[in-house]
Amino acid sequence: MSAQREELHQLIDDLPDEQVPATLALLRAQTGRTTSEWPPSWFGAAEARQPDISERVDEILQEELGRSA
Repeated sequence: MSAQREELHQLIDDLPDEQVPATLALLRAQTGRTTSEWPPSWFGAAEARQPDISERVDEILQEELGRSA
């Protein structure tokens, strides 16, 4: 292993935990690696007032548009 690679390993080992995500993203960008995590961690974070909204789509459309679905 080259001296530069050894230094890189040491710098990574010394990195504070709170800086790991940002550094990891930079390294992934440099190497062309990306994460394709789907759905993203924030996906579905919001809550609907009515959790069964998809089950009631016809009823809701009829109420809102005033016509049959």
